[in-house]
Amino acid sequence: MEKINILGINISLYDRNDVLAKIELFLSTNKQIFIITPNPEFILEAQKNEEFFYILNKADLAIPDGVGLKFAGFLLGHNIKRISGADLVKDILAILQKNKLKAVILNWRQSISSMEEINHAIKLRYPSLSYMVKSINKEGSDAPFIEINKFKPDILFVTLGSPAQEKLIYHNLAKMPSVKIGMGVGGSFDFLTNKIKRAPKILRIIGLEWLWRLAIEPWRWRRIVNAVIIFPLQFLKWRFILPFLYRPNVACLLFKRVDYNNKILLVERKNEPNHWQLPQGGTDGNDIKTAGIRELQEELGTDKFIPMSYYNYLYRYKFGNFMGKYDVLARKAAGYKGQKQGLLIAEFKGEDKDIKINYYEHSAWKWVDVKNLMNEVHPIRIKATKIYLNKFNESIK
Repeated sequence: MEKINILGINISLYDRNDVLAKIELFLSTNKQIFIITPNPEFILEAQKNEEFFYILNKADLAIPDGVGLKFAGFLLGHNIKRISGADLVKDILAILQKNKLKAVILNWRQSISSMEEINHAIKLRYPSLSYMVKSINKEGSDAPFIEINKFKPDILFVTLGSPAQEKLIYHNLAKMPSVKIGMGVGGSFDFLTNKIKRAPKILRIIGLEWLWRLAIEPWRWRRIVNAVIIFPLQFLKWRFILPFLYRPNVACLLFKRVDYNNKILLVERKNEPNHWQLPQGGTDGNDIKTAGIRELQEELGTDKFIPMSYYNYLYRYKFGNFMGKYDVLARKAAGYKGQKQGLLIAEFKGEDKDIKINYYEHSAWKWVDVKNLMNEVHPIRIKATKIYLNKFNESIK
């Protein structure tokens, strides 16, 4: 897939014709395809929602929707072709009708357009299209998968808005084996039902559609501020400032006492077999102790430990071409040129069953004897781990 990365999120570089050609191709295969339509709000949400960050980067096609992404692409040396969800949905419905394929639309029960209004609009514009519309709650917990599978649709549209729609598709697409494409479309059907009017074409061309939306939907002002002010500032920082800085980070050395011996916990990086390391993560503005406690709770799913000691920035390293989380280059995901790492040492007081690792970041965990620690960590972790092990040995004397 031709793509660029913006604040850690992969964005596809295809024009409208390429996208439609790919969608027709996807509909002719038996492989299930996950399509997202990221805009600046998606990317900002992903910076604070780890699951959403992971899911976005698992998409097979990321179709940019939003003038902010076009601006970011320009500063990265690429001419991103913005493709609006409103236009794309109409094109896809036409493809489905032409090829006698089926669609199912899972519509949020509190959407601007009701199930009945969407039904009416589709029948009016695509009279021979075979489709089904169902209303669901925001969590998607009442999605009628049995009924959907009886209908055997080729494509699934979900209108819950992000990140709910992407999460529903990612976690449930496999439950609908006939579906070739799963796609979150937000409020795109509101344009089809004429509940929301498109901005005049001239405003769309010059990138001021957001101004039109603000005028007709003033209650959306927070979302518009995020898209036209917060996102550009975040991007400029990511692109031009962070590459010269080291990201504050904390490594967490969690140990337990077993028969007068100490064992240390290691985690295996997701999609990197045998890459064992200490749990670690960004401080996100917290001090080393607070950040370390948070990381252990988030990555191991437990609070059954006692912080023993902590140390400010003992080690730093550059990312280079090192892969970070979710198959994204670490320097792209974080924006920084590297990390400066502090250390939290904590003693585990629970049982192994209390540990429930974050499977978005790690695939496994294990306890290793202190004397074997240096042989168990990945080679690129040895230098830092040696420093941390020395601090651990000092702290338990």
